[in-house]
Amino acid sequence: MDLAPAVPLPTRELDDLAAMLRTKRVAVLTGAGCSTESGIPDYRGPETRRRARNPIQYRRFIDDPAARRRYWARAVVGWRKFDGKQPNDAHRALAALERGGVIEGVVTQNVDRLHQAGGSRHVVELHGALADVVCLSCGARTDRVALQHELERRNPGWVESFRGKAEAAPDGDAEVDDVARFELVHCKRCGGPLKPDVVFFGEGVPKPRVDAAWALVDAADVLLVVGSSLAVFSGYRFVRGAAKRGQPVAIVNLSESRGDPHAELLVRARAGDLLPALAERLLGTSLHESA
Repeated sequence: MDLAPAVPLPTRELDDLAAMLRTKRVAVLTGAGCSTESGIPDYRGPETRRRARNPIQYRRFIDDPAARRRYWARAVVGWRKFDGKQPNDAHRALAALERGGVIEGVVTQNVDRLHQAGGSRHVVELHGALADVVCLSCGARTDRVALQHELERRNPGWVESFRGKAEAAPDGDAEVDDVARFELVHCKRCGGPLKPDVVFFGEGVPKPRVDAAWALVDAADVLLVVGSSLAVFSGYRFVRGAAKRGQPVAIVNLSESRGDPHAELLVRARAGDLLPALAERLLGTSLHESA
């Protein structure tokens, strides 16, 4: 598990954050820092930014059959670790805050569905979810678990051959080379190429998702950002928009983010430490008592 070093809980900033959110309608925007404590690596956190990451690019996936083969050959190895991850205290605290009426819902840039697994009900998946697969030709949808079974059946021993050798990557794939012998699976309906229903780098976020996210942010009094560098515009736009209209923004993140200049309050803390303490202050009960 790739966790950042433990840091002391900033009590003063925690008190300020609780005061900022109390009696307010709160929208939450989350990034990879909300899931790193579940063992899912990020792209720009304190540990991973030191290592080069080469995520799949949308245009290359669409145009290059070899790139699609490479992606799925890696993804079938990485999926078992990704699919087995469990929500952490950050996810559970956000769900408790939603049940307690503090937050209206969550807009997440993550594709792991851990918010829903942790109990959150109102979640806008800005970048989609790896659990869903879509055909690029006819639009038919496939369950990722079912596809995994078929990929493993077509490529016996593939996953086992890389066990303990392939490093997990943020896309839910793994660092795997020599993929020429990997057999792809195509759409059962039309034979077209399959793509995970997530927004790749260089791909636009579908308008209905953006509209749903804006609706959540617009209905709130405060925007709380948790665990995001806000390096990509898809998330940063909401911070910039909130700040332009005078909506207070608070950011909880271990390191600097692109949105820091727009924030009324910055809290440098790990999400899994800070959010349960915040929930306890706002709800008057511990995280586990409120479940």
